[in-house]
Amino acid sequence: MDVDEALAIVDEFLPQQPLTNLQETIFCQVWEGKTYAEIAEACNYEHNYIRDVGFRLWQTLSEALAQKVSKSNIKAVLGRYARHRQQQAQTAVLPLAPTSLALEFPSGPVPLSSSLYIERPPIESQAFADVLKPGSLIRIKAPRQMGKTSLLKRIVTHAQGHEFRTVTLRFNRADRAIYQDIESFLRWFCANISHQLGLATDLDAFWNPTIGSKVSCTAYLEDYVLGQIKGDLVIALDELNDLFQYPEIAAEFLPLLRSWYEDARELAVWQRVRWVLAHATDVYVPLQLHQSPFNVGFSIKLPSFSLSQVQELARRHGLDWAAGDTGSDQLLSLLQRVSCRPGLVRLALYALARYRLTLEQLIDEAPTQSGIYSDHLRELLAALYPHPELQQAFRQVIDTPEPVTLEPITAYRLESLGLIRLNKNQAAPSCELYREYFHEFLPTE
Repeated sequence: MDVDEALAIVDEFLPQQPLTNLQETIFCQVWEGKTYAEIAEACNYEHNYIRDVGFRLWQTLSEALAQKVSKSNIKAVLGRYARHRQQQAQTAVLPLAPTSLALEFPSGPVPLSSSLYIERPPIESQAFADVLKPGSLIRIKAPRQMGKTSLLKRIVTHAQGHEFRTVTLRFNRADRAIYQDIESFLRWFCANISHQLGLATDLDAFWNPTIGSKVSCTAYLEDYVLGQIKGDLVIALDELNDLFQYPEIAAEFLPLLRSWYEDARELAVWQRVRWVLAHATDVYVPLQLHQSPFNVGFSIKLPSFSLSQVQELARRHGLDWAAGDTGSDQLLSLLQRVSCRPGLVRLALYALARYRLTLEQLIDEAPTQSGIYSDHLRELLAALYPHPELQQAFRQVIDTPEPVTLEPITAYRLESLGLIRLNKNQAAPSCELYREYFHEFLPTE
């Protein structure tokens, strides 16, 4: 079981009190074997504070699971639960009726076992076909809350079904110290691939300062990793845009990634590798056209849901009133406020099904501190807080009735947060929910 599957189980048990960002970070780091001291150093917190947050986290999980949970036994506890659930599914004669667990709290990617994943044809079928092609590269681009990671996980699972070995690296989980130079980053990159494939990490045998870290990394992947495993390999890179905030590293790594993809044209060893990249926005690190991995391979720009897809998702939530023309008219009043972005739609439908809110009440409270989006909106406000230039630019966007032109890097950063949508060089708020909330709470100076 990987950490995402473990988080999905935790979400099932805590539908009304999902983990905070810090709790999720601590959970993920503990799952990977990190100590509280290491977590505190990586996150810039005091050791005692991380320990206290962790202690309360295990208490919460102990109450939810009705058994003692600690950082030393969390893998065993969730592993037993997953096995028990699988046994129940295998022995069931008839499909189980929908239960409250079917309405998992919409936090993070949609679990693989969930019935609430909505396909956006022909994207999935095209991606599933492409990942099986020798030396292929798939690029998934979309802002936050659009389902990049959910699709990435399904592509990886499809490849596993065809007996491919798979590795998923999430750049938002790398310690900041990893980004101090290209050598540290590439050693982290290789070590994580080895770890996920169950290989002993043998970096020093291949790392040669005379030939440089990029050549050493290439040799390690070619001669050691691909030499040790049988069959083909999928390497999925999630949240790749987190790398963009380290321009020196990105300017070294991205052309290297492009070169590995191009090597597959002639070298059989690289034809065994398939790449899946997920990123929120375009890279704003200056690269030559022939160096960028973002203009090759199969490109997927995830669209918002269509109205019919929102109606289908509402049906799966048990919201029968959303069917037909009358239902579509009612849903439009919601979608005009929050847009058809999957993450925001899922949260709205979950609240309507779980808490029996009226549609009018949900819409009225949506941009307020007591609405269902309050945590999401506060996270976005906190993301803007350290960056006065982003605050000023977004204030210009929400205060101007017509789309405005922004400086490219600023536009890319706001787009990656999901706050704006770009039409060529023109920026507008990605939904009215954001315009209303940030007009009220974003500092004016």
